[in-house]
Amino acid sequence: MDWLTGMQKAIDYIEGHLTDPIDYKNIAAQSASSSYHFQRVFYIVCGFTVGEYIRNRRLSLAGTELADGSVKVIDVALKYGYESPDSFAKAFRKFHGVLPSQVRNNGSSLKSFSRLVLTFSLEGGAVMNYRVEKKPEMIFTGYKRRFTGTPANRVDQERDFYVSTRVNQYILKGLAHDCDTGYNIMSGFDEDGYDFYIASLLDEWCTNHLEQEIGAEEAKRFERIVVPEGLYLICETERTKYPTRLFEDLRKKAVGEWLPTSGYELADAPEISVYHWFSKPGDMAVKQSRYIELWLPLTPKSDRPASALQ
Repeated sequence: MDWLTGMQKAIDYIEGHLTDPIDYKNIAAQSASSSYHFQRVFYIVCGFTVGEYIRNRRLSLAGTELADGSVKVIDVALKYGYESPDSFAKAFRKFHGVLPSQVRNNGSSLKSFSRLVLTFSLEGGAVMNYRVEKKPEMIFTGYKRRFTGTPANRVDQERDFYVSTRVNQYILKGLAHDCDTGYNIMSGFDEDGYDFYIASLLDEWCTNHLEQEIGAEEAKRFERIVVPEGLYLICETERTKYPTRLFEDLRKKAVGEWLPTSGYELADAPEISVYHWFSKPGDMAVKQSRYIELWLPLTPKSDRPASALQ
């Protein structure tokens, strides 16, 4: 089964069960992939999570039914999986901007969230340099913030996080003796968001003796982030002054074009991005050589031919 067909079968399964409890494992099974892989690919390709899609589709259909004026709010709430009129009203208002009762009484304006249909478009034909590499266990030192939504929506949250934690960044760069390389680590993905770390790779002594190096109070700013040994797809943006503008497109290309025909799927492990942020004062050529590496964790698909693993 090709990935486009599998994704569409999963979406069709969702559409056929919008008034039922939906198990994500059953959704993923339609695309012949693991639940973790399907959810990660879905939100990278589509820009929203599986849960957001289900919730928005249910609320969209609920609005259509209420606008008809012949059904009770409580009946619609129960039909689309809400345990009480209050929880339904809260979700409905957040999505549509009005209460369910207002729709029945005065024909308020509603929002529509249409069914997702994947269509084929001719892509590829462009070069993407990559390698698949096994990395040993890595122990980073860093600090985190819980981000909401998907990584595609992280721009404002990331900017605020960086701006408000500059002291932590300076300490990490000093400990690493490297002002040009930084790491972001994303893990703990769920329907509400994920953990976003700003981190550095320190030498072994510094990692194990952080309190001795910077003092007990300062060390409380940071935590150890253990990334287990694993296989990674590693690709990188073009060299440019602002590679952050290219990063999400690279991520979508890696997942939407390379991954489906690779024989791999995304592993349940942290995703890492490595920032090579050269900043020699006054040297524009150095700044134009900046780039970001994307490290996506991989695991061989269970149905991958043995010959493809060689």
